[in-house]
Amino acid sequence: MASEPKYLTGDKEGIKGFIDRFDEADCFLKGKRIVFVTNNSTKSRTDYQKKLTGMGIPATVDEVFSSSYSSAIYISRILSLPPSKNKVYIIGESGIETELRSENIPFLGGSEASFRRDITAEDYKNIASGEALDKAVGVVLCGLDFHLSYLKLAFAYHYITQNNALFLASNSDVTLPNNSTLFPGAGACAAPLVAMLDGRKPETLGKPSQKMMDAVESKFEFERGRACMVGDRLDTDIRFGIEGKLGGTLCVLTGVTKAKEDWEVQDAARPAAWVDKLGDLSLGL
Repeated sequence: MASEPKYLTGDKEGIKGFIDRFDEADCFLKGKRIVFVTNNSTKSRTDYQKKLTGMGIPATVDEVFSSSYSSAIYISRILSLPPSKNKVYIIGESGIETELRSENIPFLGGSEASFRRDITAEDYKNIASGEALDKAVGVVLCGLDFHLSYLKLAFAYHYITQNNALFLASNSDVTLPNNSTLFPGAGACAAPLVAMLDGRKPETLGKPSQKMMDAVESKFEFERGRACMVGDRLDTDIRFGIEGKLGGTLCVLTGVTKAKEDWEVQDAARPAAWVDKLGDLSLGL
């Protein structure tokens, strides 16, 4: 059984001892190399850099590693799609489009107005026959889509079944926190396709996928044993750090995880340490 997570809030020496173990961290810690790893695919790295700067957190675009960027890197540099099947059909927002564009990956769907409408009798006919399908689509990439529709799902399903397109997901988060409660996440957008495909799940490229960890390590060239994962979600953030064999994991109770009882249930990922909020670490700096 994993050891009991250490509670650090108010423990100056405990905080200092914990922080001093690491060179890298996924949070804002003075004197440490920072990587901001996010599963939010709706924003590009540039969007996140602007958001962080607006919050008073200095960051560069290169310090941000989003699931949309991870997906683009995987498609362009790992899959090696043939020219005849190199296009991506997107369920998602502009963040995915921006990162695919940065890797010169052709795409359709996403924010296109033509997919944000009701399905028609003609659509049913042309999708079923394949006439409405782009034969160059070799990947269906599903992320969080604020405009998810029946039409978008219909195209995605038939690209997978008729075109034999690969089924990828930017991340598997079923929920996302907002205004002190939960709302549907990217995993909820992919769920109808999983059900239609008899339980077949997409290849996931965000936390806790180790494909994302390998990509982060390749880009930043850090020593895993000297890195700490900081996050608010056990099934993505903390599991990402544990399965990636990082030197430590730190859970903050300002997001999805609300109390230590959350990791005391069976099979839950257990952090090495936890604090009530990220600012509590300042006591040991």
